[in-house]
Amino acid sequence: MTGQLGGSAPQTGAQAVVADAVDPARRPDVLLRVRREEGHEISAWWMIGAFVGVSGLVIGLLSFVPGGS
Repeated sequence: MTGQLGGSAPQTGAQAVVADAVDPARRPDVLLRVRREEGHEISAWWMIGAFVGVSGLVIGLLSFVPGGS
């Protein structure tokens, strides 16, 4: 026994919420977010390059701090 009466799925308010859900990335009121076509993602190499670049910049700026070894 599955706990469902009549053999059909129970109708709840949660099903209506899921059916009417909007992708938060596509909401027009979200600021500073690039809206791309459906299924388009940026390459992971951009994030890796940004991490390496920022890390290099931080290390370079820390070299100007006096008292370092």
